[in-house]
Amino acid sequence: MTTLETTSEVEDLVRDTLAAHQSFFLATSGDRGPWVNGAYFAETGLFTLSLVLEQRGRTLAAIRREPLVSVIISTGSPAQPFLQAQATARVVTGEEADEVRRVLLAKVPQAEPFLDAPIEAVRLRVSAWRATDIPNGWLPGRELVDVPGARQHPA
Repeated sequence: MTTLETTSEVEDLVRDTLAAHQSFFLATSGDRGPWVNGAYFAETGLFTLSLVLEQRGRTLAAIRREPLVSVIISTGSPAQPFLQAQATARVVTGEEADEVRRVLLAKVPQAEPFLDAPIEAVRLRVSAWRATDIPNGWLPGRELVDVPGARQHPA
């Protein structure tokens, strides 16, 4: 198998896994220590995730202190493909926040009640995904690295 084929296979698994899930777990580390939160998300490309977080919540406070976060997108079973990554979180405002809300609602209509609550829009920028698919022999997982300037197919 060539590197190009491997990259394409990993990209396909990342794209399919992102599309198959509406929520994920987000790990942060703030002044009160490590914390994990579940949240709805929408992908806007392979390496950008959009979400909203409670304005007064522990997760948002931790992101404001330390924007380096970790994510896992999984059914919870290691027997099914799952994704892991570190990402940089950024609170967004104005038109960018409106776009986060729009893409989130388009993917996850049941997130609508959250959009009426006191929330902040957040974008995560993933530099590399680690895709694990144990039944197909991907242990250890395979990485898909974002190459700046490379053309990304829409999610």
